[in-house]
Amino acid sequence: MAAYSIFFKESVHKDFEGIPKKYLRKILRRIKALEVDPRPHGCEKPTGQDRYRLRQGRYRILYAVEEDNRTVTVVKVGHRKDVYR
Repeated sequence: MAAYSIFFKESVHKDFEGIPKKYLRKILRRIKALEVDPRPHGCEKPTGQDRYRLRQGRYRILYAVEEDNRTVTVVKVGHRKDVYR
């Protein structure tokens, strides 16, 4: 099985600025793991969306998977209450 490519929306880089480094490392490891398995155990598909949500501690990673291109696009990373704003 070929690996997926990971892409980030421009706004995600701003999301990273407010996250402490110790949490950011864990978030980036979790995102890197999406290359192998874009739908790991624990990911959820919010109702009515073509995206997935993955928890990493108190933070959430919102991303989209495109099977045709084998890509994962990270849309938003933030505190659990900020992900859907």
